[in-house]
Amino acid sequence: MPFYKEIIINEHTSAYFWKITEDIAWFYEKALLNEKSLSRLQTMQSVSHQKGFLAVRMLLQHINLTDFDLFYDAFGKPHLKVESQMSNVKCQEINTINSEQKHISISHSHEFSCICISNKPVGIDIEMCKEKILKISSRYMDISHIENLSIPDKIKKATVIWGIKESIFKLKNEKGISFPKHIFEGPFKLEDKEGTAQLIFNNKPEDFQFQFEIIEEYAFVCAITK
Repeated sequence: MPFYKEIIINEHTSAYFWKITEDIAWFYEKALLNEKSLSRLQTMQSVSHQKGFLAVRMLLQHINLTDFDLFYDAFGKPHLKVESQMSNVKCQEINTINSEQKHISISHSHEFSCICISNKPVGIDIEMCKEKILKISSRYMDISHIENLSIPDKIKKATVIWGIKESIFKLKNEKGISFPKHIFEGPFKLEDKEGTAQLIFNNKPEDFQFQFEIIEEYAFVCAITK
């Protein structure tokens, strides 16, 4: 299946999703890759990982960018090259983006790859909702936030909270940030599909807004600086 869907986060931010059903040969035939990406692919042992990586490149091509517009810094965080012509980005709402530097975040999990483009620093995460997350929930979150919920809703909310923390961690990309010690989500309900969170690191508080969606059996989260 090709391009799956677009989610408009706000007028300057959109997320794009690819549901992976193609075989690896299809991706190699369709994806435009730079030399670094080709070398990186050769080190990947998992075909599933390769597909997720290549599906991200297909999403870039879907919005009229390519792998050649993407680079990673020394910490592994993705960036778009300044010279990339974002006026060519294809989407209905994101055309209000101006000529300032754009930010990108990338995530993939099993059947889904996604990217998000914004004019603000942004972090995204997509995770499959699995019961085993309840076994580790006390390690990264305040478990009172999932009390009095059904087991299926506990799984969804715990996965969303993991995604909130992962998204903020990816957005900041600073060594030493701890999920339980430094990132705190405000109260929210699954039906809210949004909320606020705070990072307190090196005695400096920073506030974030997040939005989330349950997509099939996956939880998608997008965090943006307030």
